[in-house]
Amino acid sequence: MTKFLETHQSDIIYAASVVAIVVLLYLLTRALRKWFTKKIQEKLPGASVRPIHLIQRILTLLWFLLGITALSFIIIDDEREAIITEYFKLFSYVGVVAVLTIISLMISNLWFKYKISQKIEGNEDPTNYKFFRYVALFVIGIMGALIASLAFPSLKGVAQTTLGGAGIMALIVGFAAQEGLSNITGGLFIIAFKPFRVGDRIKVSDTMVGTVTDVTLRHTIIKNFENKMIVIPNAIINKEKLINYDFEEHILCEHIELGISYDSDIDLAKKIIREECENHPLILDTRSVTDLEEGKPLVRTALTTLNDFSITIRAWAWVRNHSDSFSLKCDVLESIKKRFDKEGVEIPYPYRTIVMKDFNEKSIEGSE
Repeated sequence: MTKFLETHQSDIIYAASVVAIVVLLYLLTRALRKWFTKKIQEKLPGASVRPIHLIQRILTLLWFLLGITALSFIIIDDEREAIITEYFKLFSYVGVVAVLTIISLMISNLWFKYKISQKIEGNEDPTNYKFFRYVALFVIGIMGALIASLAFPSLKGVAQTTLGGAGIMALIVGFAAQEGLSNITGGLFIIAFKPFRVGDRIKVSDTMVGTVTDVTLRHTIIKNFENKMIVIPNAIINKEKLINYDFEEHILCEHIELGISYDSDIDLAKKIIREECENHPLILDTRSVTDLEEGKPLVRTALTTLNDFSITIRAWAWVRNHSDSFSLKCDVLESIKKRFDKEGVEIPYPYRTIVMKDFNEKSIEGSE
């Protein structure tokens, strides 16, 4: 045993040093992970710390692989030492690139989230930061993958060409044939021309109405009034004709329409509709000083259509925003119906007059 220790003393010391360094690096990585996690949670409560855990796992795997590679130098011959050295360099290069890429992604993501939270707290538009956050993360991820691929001989030529500039043009041209580029372009148009912003209530169609929650590289997310998320590709929503209820002025005019029978009193029906609208707490007075001096009513009512079996009366009721308009319309329709029933104004059912002719009787009279 003593002879064995004397013979392999240098190898034992080398192996012990490698194991000690790997253990020390593991403990240091773990301690740094806890410290960074604590700091991030203090600065940005609720922020995701998954990237830090991922960095710890990558570094732990890297230390383990480097340790195994270093220990293998003890038992391999000189011919294979060069191969192991190349693997050692490969593991180190890929590991460092992966860690730096993840750190860059994490720092970029946290910075954008911090700026977005500042915008939201200051009641400012966070749409630009939300969109360019995805752009930055996408670019950093692609660059990290290309730089990591330089370590592999079979991919080195492609990576160098792409990073050199000509490859980027080829990549863009190839990508242009795909739908993805049109979505990215649509997202850029949304950011540049701002037909809507995050937090705006928009209507794309009768089934797609809600609040914009996010604009990504590929799609726009709308949360409807049923708390369901609607995902619309940017290329589609950029072409649609939509209604933005929060664009510039928020006030809007809600049309309250009801049909009454031809036998009902039109003036009474108009009076009931006007009074019920004016008595609602959400109604907004948009009359000017001149309108008040001329005695114009708060809510205008008029007969708009003569239908087959009914008369349509419309009221123009102004409200502060889209939410108020929906609430006012529901309340007023109910109160008007009750007033109509009480005061004898009829909301008619469809009427059809059927004329019955007795063809058999005419045939008999003709034969006589």
